Amino acid sequence: MWDYSDKVIDHYRNPRNVGKIDNADAVGLAGSLACGDQLKIYLKISNGIVTDAKFQTFGCGSAVASSSILTEMIIGKPVEEVKKITNKDIADQLDGLPPEKMHCSVMGYEALEDALKNYDDLTDLDDIRNDEANKQKAEKIVCTCFGVTENMIWDAIKTNGLKTVEEITNFTKAGGACGRCKGLIQDIIDTYYKKEAEETTLSPAQKILKINNIIENQISLELKKDGGDITLVDIDGNKVMVKLRGKCSGCKNSHITLKAFVETTLRDAVDKNIEVVEV
Repeated sequence: MWDYSDKVIDHYRNPRNVGKIDNADAVGLAGSLACGDQLKIYLKISNGIVTDAKFQTFGCGSAVASSSILTEMIIGKPVEEVKKITNKDIADQLDGLPPEKMHCSVMGYEALEDALKNYDDLTDLDDIRNDEANKQKAEKIVCTCFGVTENMIWDAIKTNGLKTVEEITNFTKAGGACGRCKGLIQDIIDTYYKKEAEETTLSPAQKILKINNIIENQISLELKKDGGDITLVDIDGNKVMVKLRGKCSGCKNSHITLKAFVETTLRDAVDKNIEVVEV
């Protein structure tokens, strides 16, 4: 049995803003009746502010609760603020959802995104959502059972830090029926994190600059509080040669603790393979 928060139960039993807005300024649709869940959201917008929002949904209690709280989150907010809302924000407002029901918050996010895309005045959505590459991705269906696209899976990974096929299924339903797309889902996960690793890899020059900056503006300032200090002597690959001076350099035990502090700080901020050598 899934564990639901009091907020989820409240919004399911007493949903807010249910219905339809005639002459709505924006209408968004997500999900599919064939898949078991569908959400339609209506927005009234005046001078860049969402003045009203209503929804119609077919789905489980979590879908109703996610849709209900989403309308509360956006009414009275500027469109520019509303378009930054993610499925994680929706789930957080409900004090969490069971992993198996996270796809309900994703459906709310997708319906809102669809509505904003259809709003005539919104021409400057996130570059990632508008670039041609993602438009092409949006046309590629990965899970034919639930109509989940590659772009939807990519966005779910990026927003929620998903790392397994099971997590993708919980958030998007992809792979939850026949399972034939699970291999494709794993390929998307692998590609995403490979790309992320490539983008975050520092060149040798960048690594030296970052190490030097952290030593001067973070580690040194921290050591000076106790009367100590540190000097960067040299950098050879992942080996960082430093000289300790001042109060801390006179105590052997403190000296060892200090080295560990410097090494841990640099590993966390720059590279987990860094080795600090005292000279």
